[in-house]
Amino acid sequence: MTFVVTEVCIRCKYTDCVEVCPVDCFYEGENMLVINPDECIDCGVCEPECPIDAILPDTDSRAENWLDLNKRYADLWPNLTRKRPPMPEAEEMKEVQEKLEKYFSPEPGEGD
Repeated sequence: MTFVVTEVCIRCKYTDCVEVCPVDCFYEGENMLVINPDECIDCGVCEPECPIDAILPDTDSRAENWLDLNKRYADLWPNLTRKRPPMPEAEEMKEVQEKLEKYFSPEPGEGD
């Protein structure tokens, strides 16, 4: 089992999860985070830290389509190991549905 970041993170990018990860397996895109499933040790400490429930175990049916996206972009985006402020529009975007098609950016973030 591994954990994945889902579309709930898009245009929110809370980084509370990054701060608690013992293996630094989060990677930063322009407007979301992903988890490298090959580095994740399945400890689960990140999941309850996300204030918008954007992280799920890959055994959850809602995570099914997110494993490949997390793996693909973890290989392309820079590693992020420290907490940063969320995106300015995070509060208004946290309840928005179907963000992948409308708002996802494949561009990398800054990382550390």
